[in-house]
Amino acid sequence: MVFQERTYSVLLVSAGEKFSRALSGLLPPTDYFPIATARSADEARRRLLGASYDLVLINAPLPDELGSRLATDVCSGSEAGVLLLVGSELYREVCAQVTEYGVLAVSKPTSSQLLAHSLRALCAIRERLRRQGEKQATVEDKIQEIRLVNRAKWALIQRRGFTEEQAHRHIEKLAMDQRIPRREAAQRILDGVVE
Repeated sequence: MVFQERTYSVLLVSAGEKFSRALSGLLPPTDYFPIATARSADEARRRLLGASYDLVLINAPLPDELGSRLATDVCSGSEAGVLLLVGSELYREVCAQVTEYGVLAVSKPTSSQLLAHSLRALCAIRERLRRQGEKQATVEDKIQEIRLVNRAKWALIQRRGFTEEQAHRHIEKLAMDQRIPRREAAQRILDGVVE
């Protein structure tokens, strides 16, 4: 990719080495790094417990399962983009099972051009999931701040007999006067550092 700021970590899951070798030309280290490998679904799950990956590429079948359950588990439990390559004889059935989880399924044999396009699509999916995760974290932080400020308001109402409006103004003024965030002002009130 030209002018790319981000590289994508990859987990290749395949019973054989041939898959990894075939993909090596499509995964330049300038765009995809680091690249880890696993030879079974169990090994992949162990790797996923110890690290997170941007992309998980699964070459079905695996020695311990087909690979569709691993693919859906990864999509359900992480923000990784998942590509499942499955034989043409099982493609329709497997695709119907995994699509609702967000797994991108591709029929084998396939061309390197289709794989390259699929990798780009996975990167786009990963970026969208990354932004969604950041938004969710921001919303969760805001909710935590609101809860903390509300607890501080109730502490002021109980300790000093303030109305809710007075408590709110007191927290806002404290934050402004001390040039600290409302969250910190609320925490200081709860800690009894300031009233």
